[in-house]
Amino acid sequence: MRVNVYRIAFSTSVLFVVGLIPQALAQTTLAVGSCTTFPSYPTIQQAVNAAPPSGATIEICPGVYPEQVVIKTGALTLEGVANSGGQVSAVIVPPSGGVVANARDFDNNYAPIAAQLLIQSTFLVTIENLAVDGANNGLSGCGSDIVGILFQNASGTVSNVAVRNQTLPPADYGCQDGEGIWVETQSVYGLISNVTVQNSSVHNYQKNGITGNDSGTTLTLTSNSVQGWGPTSAIAQNGIQLCCGATGTITSNSVIDDVYTGPSYGASGILLYDTLENSSLSVSSNIIGNTQLPVVLYTDESFGPKQYGDGVVVESNQIVGALDFDAIDICTNGNKVKSNTITNSWNSAVHLDSSCSISGNLTGNNNIAKNNTINESECAGILVDSGTTGNTTTPNTFYNVNYNVTNSTSSCSFAPSSKTLSMEHRAVSPKGRTHGQAQMAP
Repeated sequence: MRVNVYRIAFSTSVLFVVGLIPQALAQTTLAVGSCTTFPSYPTIQQAVNAAPPSGATIEICPGVYPEQVVIKTGALTLEGVANSGGQVSAVIVPPSGGVVANARDFDNNYAPIAAQLLIQSTFLVTIENLAVDGANNGLSGCGSDIVGILFQNASGTVSNVAVRNQTLPPADYGCQDGEGIWVETQSVYGLISNVTVQNSSVHNYQKNGITGNDSGTTLTLTSNSVQGWGPTSAIAQNGIQLCCGATGTITSNSVIDDVYTGPSYGASGILLYDTLENSSLSVSSNIIGNTQLPVVLYTDESFGPKQYGDGVVVESNQIVGALDFDAIDICTNGNKVKSNTITNSWNSAVHLDSSCSISGNLTGNNNIAKNNTINESECAGILVDSGTTGNTTTPNTFYNVNYNVTNSTSSCSFAPSSKTLSMEHRAVSPKGRTHGQAQMAP
């Protein structure tokens, strides 16, 4: 199966300074707008520029802010102020002339990125109670990638934020552009990015909802809502993606409506594509539904000298409506799939998949799939590919499936439906590096 889909090293002296930052934050507060008594600035960027290097909190009054904001130094908190009705209404939108490129994608030949909120080469940045809306961004063609919030070689927290409408015009929906929240790291220089996204909403993205790429990137995602376009022939979307050596935890999120109706590729809800090997990465207690491939663990040797993605725990998730393919596709080794509730899967509920085998490195082996409850899989409850070894597939509970555990779907009789996709897996299309990678999906 194929799916269309950075860490800052601190010295002891820097860590000492970090320990002092919370006190500095408590002493320095600035404002944007006129709703507070703190020193006020007319734009968010002016307030950011005025903040002391030791850090500050910037309170942003309710209103619409047509600007691109760049944060490069110091610990900083951007916080939307609730209006009199108790609702946050501070919104960053594109400037009147549209957004412009302000960063480069070092995972994709330094292609230009137009980030609405760019956090670059810094740490302890917190974004909370804000909306970032990419509507009317003025971009066209596949030249510049529109991104709502971009962390590059940077760390921080995104909390109670809404990120939406990071898209190009309809004629350009096939471009591999348009991300809600994106984290990437130049790990070749020993850098790191450690980002937490929590209690936030991401929707109407073009390519990916939330993305963490590269070794050196740790992404912690908790209690977020991520929603794709639903059925579309324009592009294979991914709700949440970790790629290319990244790691982290994905817990208690809702991920729905990533469905590609065109040929050759598939959309995914949660895509782990060449993630960091044996890194305690976990996908747990999420709700994933109405998606072609709700959970995909995929390995591709082209991103490194060894296989990535092994040792992932997929646990206690509720998956409803795996459209066209498998609910949980395990195209790596040594993973644990346990205590998930999986309902209404086309093909199989859990697939221990050998199709990612490359250069003698075999996949679909030594996995544990147990204590799952599977109801209504149109063929197999658990599909264990022929030739795989060392897998544990008991105990599980099955209802309304043709085969509880099988190594082939060739004898399955699928119910008539409007699905026109072949049973052969599509390529997943990650948003990530292009070096050595197969063509991205449209």
